[in-house]
Amino acid sequence: MYINYTNLIKSKKIQINVITNKIDQSEIRKEGKSMKNRKKWVKVTAFTAVSVLWLSGCAPKSPLDAKNPVSLTIWHYYNGSQQAAFDMLVEEFNNTVGREKGIFVESYSQGSVSDLETAIRDSINGKVGAEAMPDIFSSYADTAYEVEQAGALANLSEYLDKEELGKYVDSYMKEGCIATDGTLRIFPTAKSTEIMMLNKTDWEPFAAETGASLDHLRTMEGVTATAQAYYEWTDSQTPDVPGDGKAFYGRDALANYFIIGMRQMGVEIFQVENGELTINTPKDELRCLWENYYVPMIKGYFGAYGSFRSDDVKTGDLLAYTGSTSSAMYFPNQVESDTSSYPIDYLVLQAPVLEGGERFAVQQGAGMVVSKSDEKHEYAAVEFLKWFTEADNNLQFGCVSGYLPVLKEANNVEKLDQVIEGHQLEVAPKTYDCLTTIFKEMDSMTLYTNKSFSNGSAARKVLEYHLADQITGDRAEVVSAMEQGKSLEEACAPYLTEEAFEEWYHSFCDALNHVVNK
Repeated sequence: MYINYTNLIKSKKIQINVITNKIDQSEIRKEGKSMKNRKKWVKVTAFTAVSVLWLSGCAPKSPLDAKNPVSLTIWHYYNGSQQAAFDMLVEEFNNTVGREKGIFVESYSQGSVSDLETAIRDSINGKVGAEAMPDIFSSYADTAYEVEQAGALANLSEYLDKEELGKYVDSYMKEGCIATDGTLRIFPTAKSTEIMMLNKTDWEPFAAETGASLDHLRTMEGVTATAQAYYEWTDSQTPDVPGDGKAFYGRDALANYFIIGMRQMGVEIFQVENGELTINTPKDELRCLWENYYVPMIKGYFGAYGSFRSDDVKTGDLLAYTGSTSSAMYFPNQVESDTSSYPIDYLVLQAPVLEGGERFAVQQGAGMVVSKSDEKHEYAAVEFLKWFTEADNNLQFGCVSGYLPVLKEANNVEKLDQVIEGHQLEVAPKTYDCLTTIFKEMDSMTLYTNKSFSNGSAARKVLEYHLADQITGDRAEVVSAMEQGKSLEEACAPYLTEEAFEEWYHSFCDALNHVVNK
């Protein structure tokens, strides 16, 4: 248990702050536009559209009555300690601000992200036996876009003013502006990006003998070279058994590798402008991704064996992986192989970037959306979400979940330490190291996620599984050939030709175009 709930509840004080800063006219002048030309300026980006819409008015007067409370239902996908932390915060809201304003919140876990998405789709489609739509539910942008297209999401822009908007990380708010008119539909509540986790205990003897450096792990090309060195080093430990080297690295979320890898090279694989999608799949850039994932996977330098790469570290099949910040808590405390079991230490590192690429990092993590209903329920829902995302509350949740807070003021180590000390929180070291690693890098990296579009979920699945499925089959053939006496080079040769790449490339492009044009 990472949070001392009793002390937290006793020590917590709720403060409602009203911000009355004046509009920064200079920022508007920088765009070369006047306030009189506001309608034209709205077209620049979804984010500026929201900003402009909020300039002209304040948030609506509260329609709530403490004597006649509004009940809200929330569906989410949190489980275990994350669910306990979220439920604790919901209870605190109900007993304080909710009671004062007339809002009562009930939260329910729907299981996994997939389970939640299925439940939402069943509700929207009126499937027999489906539950009614909740007032609030966790949602990734692709799913939220589908629900928005069905006209089932509330316009959150009506309940927030410019000052409130300005508190949140800009890119998080921009991601939530999925409506055709640029208004906000996804409220950012807990975000994540990618980090690299490393088994420090087994890294150190390898590095000592080979000269491998942590600096090499800053780029994907460096990771690939290090993985080859590790395979050869482990293979050399058993000279009587050739070709039994071990994989060094793996990654969760292969789709992120494509999206962010391409963006680091200056390409948006899914480019959305004025609601129109363009798929960009330049061959040279995709070849770079191929060479730094498919090739080392085929050769056994990289690996993917269990459900998640943290599972592979636990079994001793990998030393390092790239995964979500929220996965840090699952990094094992020991290796448990068939022949041994021993404790391990860890390192949290920046996610590797392609050599020469810009420092783009994936922006991910579901936000929360509000079902379209009546003013009271929508207003009450936004009031809860604003409370949940206050710095203290959001960081308390992040200390358990590993998710990043969404307010600008909360994304720094000093604020994190202040919250931990002020509320006497017990935070898992891995989670703390993960959060602080990202906070220290926030100013030097650019968070990125592609804009939403129709069939976006299906397109992402192509990125996630198309190459992975081919690797599974091709690697099995390589292993079989080696068992029959071929060397690693001989076994891999048929899969590393120009013809092999061309065949995959055209198949990949066809698959993408097929799903987005359904």
